[in-house]
Amino acid sequence: MEQWTTSVWRCMLPSRQEQGEALTTLLRQCDANTLIVGRQRLVAPNDFVIELLPKTHRLIAASPLPVAPALAAQVRRHAAEQGYIFAGPVAIDLRPTPHDTAVRFRVYSRIAPARRRES
Repeated sequence: MEQWTTSVWRCMLPSRQEQGEALTTLLRQCDANTLIVGRQRLVAPNDFVIELLPKTHRLIAASPLPVAPALAAQVRRHAAEQGYIFAGPVAIDLRPTPHDTAVRFRVYSRIAPARRRES
């Protein structure tokens, strides 16, 4: 069981030397879906959904370690290094996949504007 949970965490979060697969996919989504909106203005996706196998999702949801905020921090760091800006705050939603699949996880991204506060 310990080996299995270790491999799940390695998939989601990076160790100090290497990036986890999910993080690598998130960063690739940023790079691939960035929009040029003006001179020196590149807007990167800021709203991500990571669909996980239900078993993996249950394991991560039960963990005391905050996975989504750690991944969001890495996305913000990557964006800063690349000179990207965001239309709103970075949000990462971890969900169980709604259907049977052999794929360990899928990542979807979009550019979502910041919500305006209503007075």
